Amino acid sequence: MTQKKYFGTDGIRGEVGKTVINAEFMLKLGWAAGKVFSKEGIATVLIGKDTRVSGYMLESALQAGFAAAGVDIFLLGPMPTPAIAYLTQSIRAHAGVVISASHNPYHDNGIKFFDCKGYKLADELEFEIESLIDSPMKTVASEYIGKATRMVDAAGRYIEFCKSTFPSHLSLRNLSIVVDCANGAAYSVAPKIFHELGAKVTAVSDKPDGFNINKSCGATDTLLLQKTVTRMAANIGIALDGDGDRVIMVDECGEVVNGDQLLCIIALNHSQMHQKPIGVAGTVMSNLGLEQALQAQGISFDRAQVGDRYVLEMLKQKGWCLGGESSGHIVDLNVTTTGDGIVTALQVLRVMQDTGKPLSLLKRAMTQRPQVLINVTTSHRIEMAKYPQIAAKIIEVEQRLQDQGRVLLRASGTEPLIRVMVEGNNEAEVQTAASEIADVVRSVVSVGSSAGRAQ
Repeated sequence: MTQKKYFGTDGIRGEVGKTVINAEFMLKLGWAAGKVFSKEGIATVLIGKDTRVSGYMLESALQAGFAAAGVDIFLLGPMPTPAIAYLTQSIRAHAGVVISASHNPYHDNGIKFFDCKGYKLADELEFEIESLIDSPMKTVASEYIGKATRMVDAAGRYIEFCKSTFPSHLSLRNLSIVVDCANGAAYSVAPKIFHELGAKVTAVSDKPDGFNINKSCGATDTLLLQKTVTRMAANIGIALDGDGDRVIMVDECGEVVNGDQLLCIIALNHSQMHQKPIGVAGTVMSNLGLEQALQAQGISFDRAQVGDRYVLEMLKQKGWCLGGESSGHIVDLNVTTTGDGIVTALQVLRVMQDTGKPLSLLKRAMTQRPQVLINVTTSHRIEMAKYPQIAAKIIEVEQRLQDQGRVLLRASGTEPLIRVMVEGNNEAEVQTAASEIADVVRSVVSVGSSAGRAQ
């Protein structure tokens, strides 16, 4: 397949003011997407965003581009990514747009699109949009220019949807919950959802200022949540990321429960409820312990590339409903069309209430293999296959691990990083092996950067 020029594995993302994350490009992107969405007549799109200060600028530019293409716009304001997916299909809009860089720091931002059914755009639509971005922009006649309206009840609609995924015969009245909102898109709706289901809720990182999104908080940094759960003797902690599509949880002992463990809890419960074998899609980064725990219960497991779109593709191909990533991005097609941190947390809470077991006990269903992930920062894209020293080091480590571990190197699809992952039985051995490989990658990156500067 031809390489896309602008779209990556999760929309378009980058540093604000650089590359394509600027007002000029967003104007053209809105217009190009609007032309594609309105091919069959007048179209309507929803635009939501997280709490980054740059969201104001990008929202205005996108809105102008869509209007110039003759598309009507509903503005949602700060709302979780899965809320835009849900509302797009709920009001029968042609597409949903999310302005967010998810778990990245505030100086990054990006754009994600959902189709009319609440799924990420198909490749052919992304190619079609890209083909128009670089063509001259032509505004429709004045009588056809799109109009913008603010959807004032968007939050309420999404809150009710989330609550509807939790069984009506259960409540959270006996639970004390700490919710870390990552100073992001879910800062307003998340605490309300758990509170309205009966829980005693303490919210942290719920005061966004445009710059503190994901900063020392949320799903990518759970230390604050762990300390708060322990200090307050809470039953559970819930950490969302900046756009609310992933979740990491903390048990009553203050221990982190990651996406693999949460996926295992939900999958085993699904299998018991339906009394039939199911299949689960993970990724190449999923812990080996997840695969072993599921297969021990007769549950099929397969690995997709990293990225929720690839997990979703595998689910559709195999006719399965449940999949996810260790980062906490979990999809259950019985409930949603995309990862939803709040809905995933509610599914885990349902299992806790159904079984009467605390999270610390539920997570024991899976024994995690020692896994070390080291991120090597790069200033440019490198093709690892061209460097024999990297391949040689990987072969050496794999021979040491034999069949008791895994080695994986991959370039991040959203950040300038090479991710080095090693998994095995012995934590010290795994840490040493990962450090050795990372050192080789750093040496390659350093040489490449020097060569780049010399030019």
